[in-house]
Amino acid sequence: MLGWFKKKFSKTEQDIPVAEPVSEDLIPELKPELKPKEAAPQETTLQETPPKAEPGERGSSPSAIGSMFQRLSTRLAKTKESLVYRIDTLFLGKKEIDADLFDELEEILITADLGVTITMEILDDARKQVKRDALSDPTQLKAVLKEKLRSYVMESDKPAELVMPQSGPFVIMVVGVNGVGKTTTIGKITNKFKNSGQSVLLVAADTFRAAAVAQLKIWGERNDAEVVSQREGADPSAVAFDAIDRAVAKDYDVVIVDTAGRLHTQVNLMEELKKIKRVIGKRLSGAPHEIMLVLDATTGQNAVSQAKLFNEAVGITGLALTKLDGTAKGGIVANICRELAIPIRFIGIGEQIDDLRDFDPDEFIDALFGEESYQQQPS
Repeated sequence: MLGWFKKKFSKTEQDIPVAEPVSEDLIPELKPELKPKEAAPQETTLQETPPKAEPGERGSSPSAIGSMFQRLSTRLAKTKESLVYRIDTLFLGKKEIDADLFDELEEILITADLGVTITMEILDDARKQVKRDALSDPTQLKAVLKEKLRSYVMESDKPAELVMPQSGPFVIMVVGVNGVGKTTTIGKITNKFKNSGQSVLLVAADTFRAAAVAQLKIWGERNDAEVVSQREGADPSAVAFDAIDRAVAKDYDVVIVDTAGRLHTQVNLMEELKKIKRVIGKRLSGAPHEIMLVLDATTGQNAVSQAKLFNEAVGITGLALTKLDGTAKGGIVANICRELAIPIRFIGIGEQIDDLRDFDPDEFIDALFGEESYQQQPS
């Protein structure tokens, strides 16, 4: 996902101090000399930087790639047990596809949180193939299910890779409700950018909780990234504005804005998000370039509801789906892709800093349906 990034702005001779909170109405008149130059509409799609090779080597070794795939497959164990393992058990010894098999399969798919709509689409398509004698063997049905799910997770017509602007800092505004792992996800994304050689400025725009600012500063220290913050209760939009000023002046490559975790049903808080987005856009034309929603996979169908409402409010451009290793309902990935057509950028499969994986639809489905032996986890 992350690769090279050309810097277009020149550095100033002196650092610009963080400004005091300002009124949104005054923003267009502030610091006109720092307004970004018009840039050509060209964009650069970033590809993930492979691990640094030793002298004489090129790229990642096949064993390293295999190890990464195995790790993903292992972390999806709970979903594999609730979906693939149960499907295998259902088909075991079956010689034909009948109504009873479809009834049991329906329960399995819904339990894995694929959702009623997707489940019905899959089963209706399978029934049609059975009627025209295109499908008769239960083992063939598993292959049909796999490819159908693959088509769902590739539903979005937008690329999963982040697309950087040709010039100026790349601004990511991160949103989500409390408890989804938003700030932790920001820390892990920062690590990805830093590993690819890009400078990152973190913005503590969650000014309602001192703990949120402290947590972001911890991630800043871990990643050797500067954090812009103000006093508790400060205007989040002003904090974001000040940070963009600093990022332009100091030639930062990436700015990641952490917003307050909020209930998607609280109108006043959603309006605050809209204001932050407007203020960022007034300070830097075209920004924020990415509005990323962090979702907790363990919440199942509620994650879809959250995504729809956040999308209506601020226009979500990408998703990060966390805690996939802790749920048996990994089918929510297909559900989200099918319902929203918003690209999933990252999936979280563990607590370690490198457990935030770039989302690859083919890799995800292949890992989910891999032929590894299944071991029942203790309940």
